[in-house]
Amino acid sequence: MTAVIATRPALEVADVIRQHGAAFLDQHGPRLTVEQRQALCDLGRCRTAALGGHLQRCGDCGHERPAYNSCRNRHCPKCQALARATWLQREAALLLPVAYHHVVFTLPPAVAALARAQPALVYEALFQTAAATLREVAANPKHLGAQVGVLMVLHTWGQTLQHHPHVHCVATGGGLACNARGELEQEPRWRACRPGFFLPVRVLSRLFRGKFLAWLRHAFDAGRLTGWTDAEAFTRWLVPLYGTAWVVYAKPPFGGPERVLKYLARYTHRVAISNHRLVTLEDGRVTFRYQDYADDRRPKTMTLAAEEFLRRFVQHVLPKGFVKVRHYGLLANRHREEKLAVCRRLLPAGAVATRLTPGAAEEPVPAVIEPARVRGCPRCGSRRLVLVAVAKGASPAAPGDTS
Repeated sequence: MTAVIATRPALEVADVIRQHGAAFLDQHGPRLTVEQRQALCDLGRCRTAALGGHLQRCGDCGHERPAYNSCRNRHCPKCQALARATWLQREAALLLPVAYHHVVFTLPPAVAALARAQPALVYEALFQTAAATLREVAANPKHLGAQVGVLMVLHTWGQTLQHHPHVHCVATGGGLACNARGELEQEPRWRACRPGFFLPVRVLSRLFRGKFLAWLRHAFDAGRLTGWTDAEAFTRWLVPLYGTAWVVYAKPPFGGPERVLKYLARYTHRVAISNHRLVTLEDGRVTFRYQDYADDRRPKTMTLAAEEFLRRFVQHVLPKGFVKVRHYGLLANRHREEKLAVCRRLLPAGAVATRLTPGAAEEPVPAVIEPARVRGCPRCGSRRLVLVAVAKGASPAAPGDTS
């Protein structure tokens, strides 16, 4: 088998940080969180001598090269491949032989703005209300009458790095029969969704809106929303949100564990922008590629001042310890193994074939799971690399110090 030699993109987010991070921090540093400053510090030092590393020598041509350590920051475009591969391997054991559905819950701009001041609070509410919405509608016997399994992933960005919080939900196309309260029947039964259909989007949208706005009212009454003190002003801001449509988008179903894994690989460990989308860094301006969803997903480029690029990038740094990939319903940690074992006993091996609309093509999924890249000799490609020396990194810099 031919080895795949890893190649670095010509331009990286780290390059922007190293060239313009100090000026950005001079202007915006006091307004950044500790996590945002730490991310800038980590990404700027990732795979450089500042973090230490080791010297390798090719056993065939004698070429020597340094191999520097990774920062392992979860917002770093260079440090996600191993974490994603490990996660996908673990997740594969949880998949069922059924069709899966992709549903996206998006916060409207007025509500999303609250997350800038209190990201942990608002993103937690987004998870909880979206999950509760799926559970309640799925449990309703008018729609499905079952407890489904759901995996949810938080994204906070759009294609141009603007703030756009939403959760991607991958749900089983059916579940264990339950009553309207979500309590499982004593005699387990599998209830499948109608071919090609999951749950009514309009019902999901309205219930999601109601649950989230009820959460906002409760949070205000409990004094948990910063910046709001006047009850009448808060009510004037809140009431119009009941009359707006909240975006809940359901994509066509796709089936089979292999396709689900490929689909998940696009979302679970993605960061705000990958290095491969960067085009140029010239005269203090960054040009990157994006897809314009408003123009039939046409590929385009955008140029921003480096300062604006970094401002948009750091707004997607999550609070420390915030979990952005979660499981609910049949996939929730509690009783998960027991419930999945019951599902597998009830489902025939070829169940997925009956869950798709007859004759309907599955949604195309790009081949995002690539073969492992081998860090071979950059001169001859040999994999016979010998460790020559080990170097320790410099003392950790204070958050925000990219010198």
